[in-house]
Formats: sequence, structure tokens, C-alpha cells
Amino acid sequence: MTTVKQCIDQKTNTIFSVRSSDSVEVALLLMRDNRVRSVLVIDDGVLVGIVSQGDCAIKVLLPNSNAKQTVVSKIMTAKPLTISLTNSLEECMAIMVHKHIRHLPVVEKNKVIGVISVGDIVKSIMEHQDNQIKFLETYIRGHGV
Repeated sequence: MTTVKQCIDQKTNTIFSVRSSDSVEVALLLMRDNRVRSVLVIDDGVLVGIVSQGDCAIKVLLPNSNAKQTVVSKIMTAKPLTISLTNSLEECMAIMVHKHIRHLPVVEKNKVIGVISVGDIVKSIMEHQDNQIKFLETYIRGHGV
């Protein structure tokens, strides 16, 4: 069972964040420039929310609001669900499926450590399956088949 810590340790784990007072445009530019689909909202070192591309599209662009004039606090998910380094990726996936979310901030001692995404979990599952296949191939070859 892979833990969040094991997953985080394999990532570069740069934390992309904006302030709640920043414009939605700032958040979108940060997402675009770093090829991420969400950013954390951190004020004075405290996680206060998360905002995704979907939030921006549905809550700003579709209603024809102005991304330059709309502040992140108006569209973010406040007080997002968080996980710790000891959670398993299976627990993370269950939370994501149940809550219909794609990103979970990792928090330890009230400090943001990183983010686990659906993509991270899929990558971990694929690596695990690849390792199992290699093990089975070695086992079969080693037994004269």
C-alpha cells in the first residue's frame, strides 16, 4: 500500500498557490504557465482554499464575468479537504471518488507539503502493475516455461 509520503517523495512537489485577493486571471495564468489544473489558495502561510480550471470556467467564464476583476475568494472552494503524509493512495482515491474532486492538499502540522492529484494516483497504480508484471515474467521464466 503506497502512502502519500512515498508519492510526494517522488515528485518535484512545487506548490503553486495564489492569494484569495488575487484575480482569477492570476490563477489561470499560473495554471497555464505551469501546466497544472488547480492551485492552492494560501493567505499568510495558511491554506484557505483551492481553485481549479473548472471553477474558473464555470463560475467566471460561463457567466461572462471578468477574470481580471473577479477575485479568487469568490470562486474558490474554501476549507478544502486535506490529507496527511500517512494516508494511503487508496484512501485518497476513495475520497476523490466519493467527493468528486481531483486534487487533495497534503498538510502536516498546519503546513502545506504538496498536492496529490488523480494523475499521481493513476501513475502509482500503473507503476505497481508494471512491477507485478515484471515479477511474474521473471517467476515464469525462472521456472522453465
